[in-house]
Order: sequence, then C-alpha cells, then structure tokens
Amino acid sequence: MKLSTKIIIALIAGGITGLLINLIAPGIFPQLDQFVFTPLGKIFLNLINMLVVPIVFFSITLGTAGLGDPKKLGRIGLKTISYFLMTTTLAIIIGISLGFILQPGNVGTFDTSNADFKSEEAPPVSDTLLNIIPTNPFAAFAEGNMLQIITFSVFVGFALTMLGEKTKGILNLVEQGNDLLMYLVNLVMKFAPYGTFGLIVSAVGSQGLDAIKAMGLYMFVVLLALLVHSIFVYGSSVALIAKKSPVWFFKGFGPAMGVAFSTSSSNATLPISMSTAQKNLKVPESISSFVQPLGATINMDGTAIMQGVATIFIAQVFNVDLTFTQLITVVLTAVLASIGTAGVPGVGLIMLAMVLQSVNLPVEGIALIIGIDRLLDMTRTAVNITGDAACAVVVAETEAKREARKA
Repeated sequence: MKLSTKIIIALIAGGITGLLINLIAPGIFPQLDQFVFTPLGKIFLNLINMLVVPIVFFSITLGTAGLGDPKKLGRIGLKTISYFLMTTTLAIIIGISLGFILQPGNVGTFDTSNADFKSEEAPPVSDTLLNIIPTNPFAAFAEGNMLQIITFSVFVGFALTMLGEKTKGILNLVEQGNDLLMYLVNLVMKFAPYGTFGLIVSAVGSQGLDAIKAMGLYMFVVLLALLVHSIFVYGSSVALIAKKSPVWFFKGFGPAMGVAFSTSSSNATLPISMSTAQKNLKVPESISSFVQPLGATINMDGTAIMQGVATIFIAQVFNVDLTFTQLITVVLTAVLASIGTAGVPGVGLIMLAMVLQSVNLPVEGIALIIGIDRLLDMTRTAVNITGDAACAVVVAETEAKREARKA
C-alpha cells in the first residue's frame, strides 16, 4: 500500500475515532489522549522537528550554490516573493467576500459578555526585516529562527559558487549532508500514518460536537474559502503559468498535504513537502530548496483566509459595519503581517489581533473562534504548504522555458 493511501486512511480513522470517543465515552478521552494519542503524535512531531533546521540549512545552501548565477538567484527570489504577495492578497479577498455573502456572524446568538482574549505582541514589521541578517548564526540555529537561517544559508551557498574549486570539498560535504537528511526524512515518513492518527484523534476528540455545532457556519465559510482558493488560485496558476494539470499537481502533492493537516505546522512539514515536490512534482532541487523553506516562513494564504472570514464574522457579531477603506486596511495589514510576524508562536491569532486592531474591532472577539481554531488550523496549514509547492512548480517551469529559449 502506498504511503499516501496509508496517511489518508489514518486521517479518516483518526477523525472517526475522535468523534466516537467524544460521543460515547467523553469521560475517558483525557486519559486515552494523555497516554496513547498525544504521545503518538508527539513522537512523530519531534522526529520531523529534529530534521527541520539542518535540512533548511543544507538544502538552501545547496540550492543557492546550484543556481550558480547571482542574477538567477535574484530573479527566482523576485518571482517567489511576487507570487506569495499576490496569492496572499487574493486569499484574504476571497475570505472577506465569502464572509459578506454567507454572513456567519448573523446566524445564531453568541455570548460576547464573557469573551476575553489577550494577544501576544508581535514585533514590528521593520524589526523583523532588520533582524533577517543574524548577528550570531549559531544562535539562529539553536532558536530555529527560519528567516535568519535562510539568509545565512543563501550567503554560504553564494560563497561556495564564487569560490568554485577552492571549496569543492565543502560543497561535496553539503551534498552528502543533504542526501543523508533526505534518507532520514524517508525513514521518519514510515511512522507518519501512526503519528497522523494520534494527532487527528487528539484534535477532533478534544473539540466536542457542541463547539463544532455552535460555530458550524463560520467553519463552513473558512473551509469553503480554503477550497475555492486552492482550486482556483493554485489550480489556475499551475494550469495557466506552469502549463501543468491541476489534478496531477494535487494528486502528486497529496501526501505532504495529509501530513500538514495532522501536524498544523508548515515548518514541521517542510522536510516532507520538499521531498514530495522534488520526487512527485519533479521540481528541481535547487528551486525547491529555495522556494519552499521561504514559503513555510512567510507565505500564509490559509491563515490570511481565516483572518478575512474571522474579521467579517467578529464585525457581524458585534454589529459593526466596516467601510470600504477599513476593508482595504484589513487586506494590507494581513498581507504585511504575513511577513512581519514570521516565526512567532501562535502566529495566526497574533496576526488576527493585529488585523482587528487596525480597524478598531474588539480583539476579545477572538475568544469566540479560539475553541474550534485547532481544527481549522490543520486545514489552513495544508493550504499554506500547497501554495509553497504551487509557487515552486510555477517558478521551475518558467525557468525551464527561459533556459529552453536561450538554448
């Protein structure tokens, strides 16, 4: 049986198991979760997280060195960031539009009297951009600061290209390190179905049907927006720009989407998403190694969709009419926040707090959606990494066409 099939079976079985335990014996779920399901998921997450930092360093260093020409690196970087900014903008517009059309905040009654939420402070966008260059690369590695690790890796890869034969031994070592880590990724993936099962049971079982019923329409709007964005934005870019079949793309990238759904972490899924893009989608290692780690850090289309829907939902619950200028502010704030809050824990809710504050909506409204956010976080993480892969395919194909024309 293929690994992707095993992961899909684990996802379905985990969801059904979580629901059944919640319905039949909710009293025993905390014990089962503590001693069985959470440990299964935790072991899998730790195994993946163990590989993230070294694989980002080796792959981006190798990718940058493989590109060779600094002009090519600049061109690919510009294409990548342009794609991310464009799709994030479209994502939040889709979220806002469906929020207005389906009006999830005007259906049912919501108790706002006890709503309370204290958001963490996100660093200013300027600070994040200034701190991209690490003062101590080893500290960046220890802290898992992805933007700084990516920057340092690009510099090392550039230096290896410029020095050529002098550093051939180091380049060989980086190549061997990359091969070693890819082997470990394939080894860890054998545990993926069991880890996925544990994570899904834990997530679904802990939510409860009451929370899902109360927020049913809000969940539906977010899921619909994620589906629309995936099919029409990613599917269209793959079909129209890369000239590839969207069905081929989604089928090939399916295993990584399944893992992202269970882990709720773009960074944790990075080793698997890169391996899947290179093997199944035939994205060159040099492009995948640059585009996908950068995307896992700053590209958050799924999160942007949640912010769009949540902003409109909270405005409707609190009976606030947003003006067109405020809606433009929401779009701009969300797009900037997707870059400015990279690497901050609980990034989705921090970004949402920033967006709400930008249009004077009560941040306490986040308390209404936080109960079912774990389930939605799983889905939007799958969309986030799919956007990174779509960008990698688009960049790879446009670069291949460019090379073909030159030849």
